[in-house]
Amino acid sequence: MKIGLAPTNSDYGPATADMAVEAEQRGYDSLWVGEHSNIPASRETVHPDGGELPEFYWRMRDPFVSLAAAAAATSKIKLAMGVCLVLEHEILDLAKSVATLDEVSDGRLLFGVGVGWNREELANVSDVPWPLRYNAMRETVAALRLLWAEHEAAYSGEFVNFAPAWVYPKPAQQPGPPVLVGCRGRIGMRHVAEYADGWCPLDVGFRDIRVGIERFRTAVEEAGRDPDAIPISMYCYANPDAEKLELYGSLGAERVVLGAPDGADRLARFLDRYQPLVDAFAD
Repeated sequence: MKIGLAPTNSDYGPATADMAVEAEQRGYDSLWVGEHSNIPASRETVHPDGGELPEFYWRMRDPFVSLAAAAAATSKIKLAMGVCLVLEHEILDLAKSVATLDEVSDGRLLFGVGVGWNREELANVSDVPWPLRYNAMRETVAALRLLWAEHEAAYSGEFVNFAPAWVYPKPAQQPGPPVLVGCRGRIGMRHVAEYADGWCPLDVGFRDIRVGIERFRTAVEEAGRDPDAIPISMYCYANPDAEKLELYGSLGAERVVLGAPDGADRLARFLDRYQPLVDAFAD
């Protein structure tokens, strides 16, 4: 099994490049960083898991800059967006940023995408109506793939439109880096089934993870695709242990991503605590 590490990547934590080096040395196959372009001070949208919003949400570093620094400091570890909120970016600029990151990392990028959970965050930077966010993400991914693969690309859709343009560089991975969709609901699963190269759900979002994965496999089959051809990278925040990793592996998860706490001291204790698990399970 592949084991990934997902630190909070906050500005009061260790440097991203340092985390990437340590993760690579410890046997992790991938380093995952999230994204929030902004967190509205209104706090009208409640966090999906309830409770107070942790400080690291509004103190995350930029994922592109962070992973570029990590790429320069490492040679093997995969660099993963977990996830990029693609609707909060201008499409041509996003295509260039992703392609550049894949190029400078020699094709080590895993491009996780998502729609986010905060209505006000999206409204601050986009005119996409909240109920249509998944439709807009579908168009965004389709347009990105065109821009990465073709010398001259154009797109005309409901949410994404641009005239024929040249956007370079192209990604090292062709026709583009794998697109993983982060979600845990039925609508998101249908989108994964339709066009994603991978699925990265949170294990804390399911009452029974077995039911969730079976629902996912059914959605993929209904879309006419092979569930075994869409790798699962399971975000594990619910007290990972050997039994849990064995369960996820038996259910078809290719990778388990360990969600780490914020703060340098807490992160260091976390890494030491779970090193035996990494040693036992990592490929």
